[in-house]
Amino acid sequence: MASPLVSVVIPTWNGKHHLELCLPSLAAQAYRPFEIIVVDNGSEDGSVEWLAREWPTVRVLAQPENRGFAPSVNAGIAVSRGELIVLLNNDTEAEPDWLSQLVDVAQRHPDAGMVASKLKLWSDRSRLHSAGDYYTVGGRPGNRGVWEVDDGRWGEEEWIFAPCAGAALYRRSLFDAIGGMDERFGSYLEDVDLAWRANLAGFRCRFAPRAIVYHRVSATGGGPLASYFNGRNWLYVLVKNVPAPILQRHWPLILREQWQVTWEALRHWRGDAARARLRGQLAGVVALPKLLRWRRENLAARSLAVSDAELLGRLMAE
Repeated sequence: MASPLVSVVIPTWNGKHHLELCLPSLAAQAYRPFEIIVVDNGSEDGSVEWLAREWPTVRVLAQPENRGFAPSVNAGIAVSRGELIVLLNNDTEAEPDWLSQLVDVAQRHPDAGMVASKLKLWSDRSRLHSAGDYYTVGGRPGNRGVWEVDDGRWGEEEWIFAPCAGAALYRRSLFDAIGGMDERFGSYLEDVDLAWRANLAGFRCRFAPRAIVYHRVSATGGGPLASYFNGRNWLYVLVKNVPAPILQRHWPLILREQWQVTWEALRHWRGDAARARLRGQLAGVVALPKLLRWRRENLAARSLAVSDAELLGRLMAE
């Protein structure tokens, strides 16, 4: 069986110093064939010129401005040619067999619409950033195994809720079925929204523990802006995607989770990030009428391929 073409899409903004390490790790990949698409969001550090000079085989989409992660990803997917599409943060370094491991899992599990990499910390390569993503019945998204020592507990293939889009494989058929990332999210948790829509449409995610990438966590993000979007988009994901039976069954846990986040931010009110998180939560509440419209549109298009009971089984207990 011929090896499928893989399209690796890398959004970047003023990230030349990251690409100088990321791209050589891709050039060293054992897997073939693959193409690299870098979506540059109006960088002012000479990234576009450097890429044209040093990496002529890389396809560069030069955007006039930085519109965020979701629009960048969608632009890259729109020009990609691969049957399999891999999203990769620019502040990463991949092991030489990373793509081979992702494709191997995808080919052995044709029912997997998504495959999650194992992301480890750049600064301490014995520790995890993400062994895929979870979503709790209380409405809390997160990285599996985050900050833990990679001591073997995360060494088995398994079905999980979602990949972290910092290093994830998706089938093109998934995007054909449900569309790309929701650009109304801007940045942060847009991959969780995508995973919810994929799960609602009947797609599943497989964790590939030997597909390893090292990530400079928050090297291209973080700070008050990230806190704002995380606070807001947490509610965006919840209201837009979670089916009514799950909300009705677990609303006390959902309210508790929201209150805990609010209380933690109030306790650290003097911090810029805490205040930004509260502003984001407030923005999410103010947006509820709009979110309910999004919810009706989203769930009206839901596939009947997966039941609420099965969806609940994919979520993590509190």
